[in-house]
Amino acid sequence: VQLQASGGGLVQAGGSLRLSCAVSGTIFSVNDMGLAWYRQAPGKQRELVAGITSDGRTDYADSVKGRFTISRDNAKNTVYLQMNSLKPEDTAVYYCAARSIVGQDYWGQGTQVTVSS
Repeated sequence: VQLQASGGGLVQAGGSLRLSCAVSGTIFSVNDMGLAWYRQAPGKQRELVAGITSDGRTDYADSVKGRFTISRDNAKNTVYLQMNSLKPEDTAVYYCAARSIVGQDYWGQGTQVTVSS
């Protein structure tokens, strides 16, 4: 299974970015997979940012509620993370992840998001 993340970059505080992650190569239907975004800042543990279930239920870390929105396009096997009102503390490598119906986890390669103050 391959997860290809894109959309990271450098943005000023208060700006927006949209991350995308395309899922391919799975024998399972991507529609049945849970999808999520994690991030890892330098010197910190990887943390869950947002997740979306196969039926569209979402969950967010408290630190991003009201600013980030996770969504999925099942026709394109893609999950998105719309990030608004970005803060310097959002700077991290962002990873997309997928969980199959049998509980197998898959990870993308990560995309750097840098927010300047």
